[in-house]
Amino acid sequence: MLPLDTPIEKLSGVGSKNLPRLKKLGIETVRGLLWHFPHRYEDYRRQVPAEEIREPGEIVSLQGEIIKIKTTSLWHRRSVTEAFVQDHSGVVRAIWFNQPYLENSLPLETRVSISGKTSLDKHGLYLSNPAYEKLTSNFPTHTGRLVPVYPETEGVTSKYLRFLIKPLLSAVDISSDPLPKHVLEKYDFPSLNSAVKSIHFPDSPEEAKQSRQRMAFEELFLFQLKSIASRRQALQLKSVPIKFEPQKVKSFVDSLPFELTGDQKIATFEILKDLEKKYPMNRLLNGDVGSGKTVVALTAAYQTARQKKQAVFMAPTEILARQHFGTITSLLGKSAIPPTLDPRLVAREFSSGHTADLPGLVIGLLTGSEARFSRNGLEKKVSKKIMQEKIAKGEIGILIGTHAVIQKDVRFKELGLAILDEQHRFGVEQRAALLKNSAHVPHLLSMTATPIPRTLALTIYGDLDISLIKEKPKNRKKITTKVIAKNQEQKAYQFLEKEIKAGRQIFVICPRIELANPQETIKAKNGKDKMNVLWSEVKAVTEEYEKLSKKIFPQFKIAMLHGKMKPKEKEKIMAGFKNGFYDILVSTSVVEVGVDIPNASVMLIENAERFGLAQLHQFRGRVGRAEHQSSCLLVNGGDNRFENKRLKCLENCEDGFQLAEEDLKLRGPGEFTGNKQSGMPDLAMASLTDLELIKKARLEAKLLLKEDPGLSSYPLLKNQLAQFQKIRHFE
Repeated sequence: MLPLDTPIEKLSGVGSKNLPRLKKLGIETVRGLLWHFPHRYEDYRRQVPAEEIREPGEIVSLQGEIIKIKTTSLWHRRSVTEAFVQDHSGVVRAIWFNQPYLENSLPLETRVSISGKTSLDKHGLYLSNPAYEKLTSNFPTHTGRLVPVYPETEGVTSKYLRFLIKPLLSAVDISSDPLPKHVLEKYDFPSLNSAVKSIHFPDSPEEAKQSRQRMAFEELFLFQLKSIASRRQALQLKSVPIKFEPQKVKSFVDSLPFELTGDQKIATFEILKDLEKKYPMNRLLNGDVGSGKTVVALTAAYQTARQKKQAVFMAPTEILARQHFGTITSLLGKSAIPPTLDPRLVAREFSSGHTADLPGLVIGLLTGSEARFSRNGLEKKVSKKIMQEKIAKGEIGILIGTHAVIQKDVRFKELGLAILDEQHRFGVEQRAALLKNSAHVPHLLSMTATPIPRTLALTIYGDLDISLIKEKPKNRKKITTKVIAKNQEQKAYQFLEKEIKAGRQIFVICPRIELANPQETIKAKNGKDKMNVLWSEVKAVTEEYEKLSKKIFPQFKIAMLHGKMKPKEKEKIMAGFKNGFYDILVSTSVVEVGVDIPNASVMLIENAERFGLAQLHQFRGRVGRAEHQSSCLLVNGGDNRFENKRLKCLENCEDGFQLAEEDLKLRGPGEFTGNKQSGMPDLAMASLTDLELIKKARLEAKLLLKEDPGLSSYPLLKNQLAQFQKIRHFE
């Protein structure tokens, strides 16, 4: 028998030309090939005699003999190959376009099986571009059955993959099943061997579904085992408890210039109670756009700093870090200075950098380009070295920064709480580095503005506690959302002009342009080929910028922002927009999660049909940040009824969580989370709308770990889990 870890280069049919192509699909071993599952099936099971083919548009299969075949050359190197196939009842025509080699590969008297859709021309019915294969056995591979269709890449077709996979199914031993026998029996799942064979070449859609469910369950089960084990491991770690001081927290909350919503109060209480525990908190604060996550996190940071522990806010960009610094210093206000202390002395000592003995909380900012701190309303810029010394001495109570806070020279005296803003923007290694820069394990609070559907949260964030903020702050005006057709854009431009003349600013978002050649690639630094998506972004934004600045609004100041710009260039433009220098910002999705622009009142999204509902909701949340009435205009460039109906959801719904659930159903989890963003296997990703399957996987994982925490009675499962952990990143 052929071992599953056999490299694919040892297989017949895998030459030097196809080897790199297969590896591009992530296929390097026999196991990788067999676990490259179909994403759909062509149903070619309906066998119809030639004489009974009477209607165009039918999908039929038949077996017969080639009695005539001829290729005719057309213009521009195009050709058409016409064959006549005879079975016991009559003759049917088959036509293939631009496949002249078929005349030689299917000579007269060849026995073939063909499957495809019937069409009609002036000569009668025919099969258009049917799938075909020579009949060498009674068990066809590419026709006359449920035919698997796989994820492909240039040069690797589903037909080629079927050619490689089918002979392997009888040549390998897949008898070692990691799923416990009692689980297989409880849910009537097929064995691993049976499921792998049936998932590739099922006899019925029911068999395919059952096999896919079994394989999806296994992946979800492994994911849940990992999540639960990680959670239990975290409970064994030691952290510094941070005492909850209800009266002090109440005084701080009462001093805020706004009232907290019910959801904010609940989330704050959950976090503060977690901080009291002796093991590290690991909580995700999931709040809709503009729901006020920052003030909840700040309350926890304030409580931490009051206990003489340090808190750190980590933001993905410098401009976001500066925004947090401004917000936090503003909300904390001036600490009370004792009346016996001369304010002039405070200012003099502060300007000299001697802050250790001064009253009030010190808030620091550390990014790649600057270091500064604030205390009692006074602010001072310092060198990074001085800032590092202050952090190490514990003088900085709350530190806000970018990746600069996890550099090896940054050491905390006693880090009590780490807060990650937009946690999905940070990798596992970066989070680990943050935790290493402290003498003990700090509490961890992750924040995200992406509303996560319940099924995704249960699976991807299974090892985290989750706090939800759905309510919007009081007195926040509803953003008027309207779907407009492409031919109505002139009215939209009139509205934009009116808003700009009233002193407001405008966001214009462009989707990526579809590449004329989808196979066009660029060489990335890591050596892997990637789609040339960044250049398509540049093209989309540049074209829109040229149109608006030269034809539509030459009288206004317009800037553009795209993924090929350097970080400093992006931040300079965003700062200019924030300070009112530009009237319109034309951008890609880089502003989806970004800086607050209170003066921006309109978000216009070109070709909105190319975005998911959840992402459109994120864009919409960039406006409506101040007292001005704000609008979101969704330009439907697809002229498609389904897309228009989908986009209309945004006109009537403000709930990001509800929209996220709808997005998950309509577009699938792969689109929702981004390509491979979750690190989850494809089948598990495809099953994230199946809440029942997720619940089953979680229940069985809990029961098994309760019975056997070390999985000592399940060596195959233990080994599979170890392999699973190596190849999957858990973000």
